[in-house]
Amino acid sequence: MLANRGEQQYLDLVSSIMANGKRTKNRTGVDTIATFGNQLRFSLKDGSFPLLTTKKMAIGAIIGELLWFISGKTDGRILLDQGIKIWAGNGSREYLDSIGLEDRGEHDLGPIYGHSMRHYGAKYVDCKTEYEGIDQLQGCIDMIKRDPTSRRIIMNLWDPVQLAMMALPPCHLLYQFNCMLVEGQYELSLMMTMRSCDVALGLPFNIASCALLVRMMCEVCDMLPGDLIINMGNTHIYDGHIEGLKKQLGRQPYEFPKLSLPKRQKIEDYTAEDFTIEGYQYHAYIKMDMVV
Repeated sequence: MLANRGEQQYLDLVSSIMANGKRTKNRTGVDTIATFGNQLRFSLKDGSFPLLTTKKMAIGAIIGELLWFISGKTDGRILLDQGIKIWAGNGSREYLDSIGLEDRGEHDLGPIYGHSMRHYGAKYVDCKTEYEGIDQLQGCIDMIKRDPTSRRIIMNLWDPVQLAMMALPPCHLLYQFNCMLVEGQYELSLMMTMRSCDVALGLPFNIASCALLVRMMCEVCDMLPGDLIINMGNTHIYDGHIEGLKKQLGRQPYEFPKLSLPKRQKIEDYTAEDFTIEGYQYHAYIKMDMVV
């Protein structure tokens, strides 16, 4: 079996946190072991798609959530109607009441990722309101096309003015796109920064989601995929995930699958049916409960 260096980075990070992490308390009431300041790098060239293989990944949920972000919507019921439950806990009546959002409708998640991507700065009312604001995602696409060597192709999802209105402040909060001319054609890379990184459940999801976003933007902007770099601030493992991760560490990674998708004029034109993943060989699913 060939070594998958990309996934081995992730497994090495898990091992390092388990060996060197410091026990910390946090808002959830479930303790973690954590380190601060880590980085992973993945090549997206030749269609490589960094979808972890040491456990079965819920690719349908990853694609569904990303398309939901891109739509600018913040109504968690849109995901629930698709059978995607990753935001169910943060949108429940009990949880919203517990963080002081008693007047918020159930599963109305506030000005989270999609709102900041497509309507940054627009004062949030509810998930049914139509917004304008700054379309950061389209702004990045426009700049990539107009001025690909710019060092200012940035999408910032941290809106301090409206943090208190969010069901959950963004964990992945800064996206910087970079274009490099390689043999006469531009390669598009992304460096994404996380303030808080749930290594067992959130990080594998974020890696795949960011890779999908880069590939979509490559097709829209007529560029080749380059690299994906993930920077992590507080990088933690919840106590309840330790045994599952130990099981995962005992598995040999397979090679990453290949991703293909068609060209589209607009990033909003993509649907779940557009994503074709080939050669995804994986180990069995490992149950680890999400901590809210």
